[in-house]
Amino acid sequence: MYAIVDIETTGHSSKITEISIFIFDGKKVIDEYTTLVNPESVIPPFITNLTGITNAMVGNAPKFYEIAKKVAEITKDTIFVAHNVNFDYNIIQKEFKSLGFDFKRKKLCTIRLSRKLIPGLKSYSLGALCSTQNIEIIDRHRAKGDAEATTILFEKLLNLDTDQRVFNSFLNPKSRQGTLPPLLPKKIVDELSEKTGVYYFKNEKDEIIYVGKANNIKQRVISHFYDKAKKEITMCLETANVTFVETGSELLALLLESSEIKKLFPKFNRAQRRAQESVGLFSYEDRNGIIHLAHNRLKLIPKPLMKFHNVTECRVFMEKLCESFELCPKYCHLQSNVTTCFHYQIKQCKGICKDEEPVELYNKRVKKAIESIKFESENFIIKETGRAKNENAYVLILNGIYKGFGYADKKQKLKSIDDYCEIITSQKDNNDVKRILKTYVEKNVEQIFQLN
Repeated sequence: MYAIVDIETTGHSSKITEISIFIFDGKKVIDEYTTLVNPESVIPPFITNLTGITNAMVGNAPKFYEIAKKVAEITKDTIFVAHNVNFDYNIIQKEFKSLGFDFKRKKLCTIRLSRKLIPGLKSYSLGALCSTQNIEIIDRHRAKGDAEATTILFEKLLNLDTDQRVFNSFLNPKSRQGTLPPLLPKKIVDELSEKTGVYYFKNEKDEIIYVGKANNIKQRVISHFYDKAKKEITMCLETANVTFVETGSELLALLLESSEIKKLFPKFNRAQRRAQESVGLFSYEDRNGIIHLAHNRLKLIPKPLMKFHNVTECRVFMEKLCESFELCPKYCHLQSNVTTCFHYQIKQCKGICKDEEPVELYNKRVKKAIESIKFESENFIIKETGRAKNENAYVLILNGIYKGFGYADKKQKLKSIDDYCEIITSQKDNNDVKRILKTYVEKNVEQIFQLN
């Protein structure tokens, strides 16, 4: 027995505004339940334009908790079927969970079934499929109209799978067919590497929409499909392909991931998806011999101590540095037009701004602060695990600047900076890379080799 379901929602908040369920025994519809649902939130205008469902229409409709028992009963002992099943199923499951109940049913997706049984189509949207199969959709983008069309499509798919081999494979929990995104072929997931590297989620247009890193690429990719967060669900619904690059070591995966995100700007990456740095931190000594820390536009600083994406990010960093090393905000250019800094009044500044602390002592702390954001050695190589047993990976830092990473055969003799430069793929240095490398260097001293 199959419960063929379609829901309409508010869109962004994914609250149900209408639900329709057709109970199908494989030959005919034996029961049906359709109702509007009060989402207890406002329906956005663009959703009303799409579905025709207005806030007034659902004003007196039952809330989900009032129909939950009926939904549970009518779908009991059935296989939950929908076009893009994970979307409808996850939203209904979330509604039950908010009421303190579990909702678990076996699932079948008519998109995935159609891709298998009707291969080669340009689009597998409900509208496109129904058009190719001569199925009329009455009242498109309303739950009953779409559920009725999905039922007719489902019957056609059942008839195409004469020996039920495809249906049975999709219902087999070990096959993962029920958890995969509707546009993603199972073969692609089966062929993913289980090694360390970087993976790319792509949409139907072959555009990269997400970049991630993993110690086990296949395991990490599959974990996205089980994640119930809205961002993850939305991303997976768009995913039609997954590619990957093995890196050998986790450090190189982190570096490549960071570089790719900044180069490609995938729509579902947020943490490192920022514009190029525009502000630099630098130091200088005034006529009284006091070392200042200051910031300016990056193009005006020949050799910045650090780079930042904006002034706010720079100031936040300088404030922490100032606090950690008991520096004077006046001479860190955090407080301007003051004779004595505010920190002196609360005893967090030792009085350099009031001529109460020797310049030598203050400068000593400034130098320590500067050293804390630099690598201990200006020129060094990090030796890491390669992609194969006979290979090493290398990360090159010159004059305190990250230059990139590369691979070489273990038998290849690398001695000079020029030797390493020949195997390195050039990469851009930035704050995220510095953070990755500094964390690594502090924990893996044995992997660091200084260069002359």
